[in-house]
Parts: sequence; structure tokens; C-alpha cells
Amino acid sequence: QVQLVESGGGLVQAGDSLRLSCAASGRTFSTYGMGWFRQAPGKEREFVAAISDSGVGTYYAGSVKGRFAISRDNAKNTMYLQMNSLKPEDTAVYYCAADKDRGTCTTRTCPDTATYDYWGQGTQVTVSS
Repeated sequence: QVQLVESGGGLVQAGDSLRLSCAASGRTFSTYGMGWFRQAPGKEREFVAAISDSGVGTYYAGSVKGRFAISRDNAKNTMYLQMNSLKPEDTAVYYCAADKDRGTCTTRTCPDTATYDYWGQGTQVTVSS
């Protein structure tokens, strides 16, 4: 069992930056593909970004590409999401997720919530206009 704990959320103004962290328990973090998702009130959970086990491969939703950057530090069992040029429409609860079976996802599987086996509890990001 893997436990994921997100942190770093908060209230910011449009144009500001935030960095989210996802700390994972266990010794096998470096073998997991990882992802970030978000869910706004009244909306379905949506894919934000994914990163391969080594950190070399990354994939982004079109709405955040060029503004957000996903990374990981396997020595620290931690994944990050650097969010720049934030917009009010980025307001949501942000979740990290782990895929224990695959180190790398595809353009089809990365955005699918069913790909991931473990989820964090989420961290709120609110962007005011």
C-alpha cells in the first residue's frame, strides 16, 4: 500500500505561481508512473500532467501545457507540480496519483483515472481574478 500526501495549495491571484508537492510512502516510488489531476466544484476530475518512473517522460493536458511543469525526485519520494501564470479557471482540488503497474503511460492511458491505483487526499488551489 502506498500513501500519497499533497501539499502546497493555497489562495493566490491570477498570474501568480504555486508549487505543489506529493510525498509518497514506501520503497517503490521510483518504479511508479505518477500523475496530477484536478477537480473543480461540480465538474469531473480531469487530467493535468503525468511523469514516467524515471522522470524523463512527461505529458500535459493542453490547458496547462507551457504553464505547468511536472517533476519528481525519486531520492526524496516526492513529485512536484510547478504552476505558473495561474488563471481563475485553474481553481480546483489537485490530486496526485500513482500507477503501480506501469512506469510509463501513453497519451491514451495517462489521462484515464482508471490507470492509477493510489490517490492522495487532495490540496485546494484557489486563483482569484
